Amino acid sequence: MSISTTALPTMNRRMLIKAAGLAALAGIAACSTVSVPIGEGAGVSSSATSTLSTIRTSAGLPALTPDAQLEQAALQQAGYMASRERMSHTTGWGKDFASRMKDNGVRGAAAENIAEGRFDQQKLFDIWMHSDGHRRNMLDPDFSRFGLAYVRDGRDPALRYWALVLGR
Repeated sequence: MSISTTALPTMNRRMLIKAAGLAALAGIAACSTVSVPIGEGAGVSSSATSTLSTIRTSAGLPALTPDAQLEQAALQQAGYMASRERMSHTTGWGKDFASRMKDNGVRGAAAENIAEGRFDQQKLFDIWMHSDGHRRNMLDPDFSRFGLAYVRDGRDPALRYWALVLGR
């Protein structure tokens, strides 16, 4: 920002400090918005919409809508698991599922399915549909949104850590 020297006499120091403070607040506010996932495994929610829709409609339930906020939470968990090379719903720094959802701004009922393996998305949903708990999460009538993400293992690019977050 440049200020001409002819404008300085009419602007007092207090006005300049207020203007600088407002500019700083605007910058902080811009940083607090939910970020859209980037990087490997981000954006796979849209490719899973058809599969999840088929699963739910065959059970007489409405389809789920992809959600960037839930995908961010899923990508965060997939990244954590890949960095630790193990599946877990709790992070190494003690964040359980509920606290992670709260930190990501997810309110209300939510559930999480996780997986690790050398398989594609179709096989992933097949595995989850043959697991009572995972199937129950995907067919929960209270859920209307979802986010799916994966992160590849750093040593074995064929190995993926998957996370699916479902919410209202």
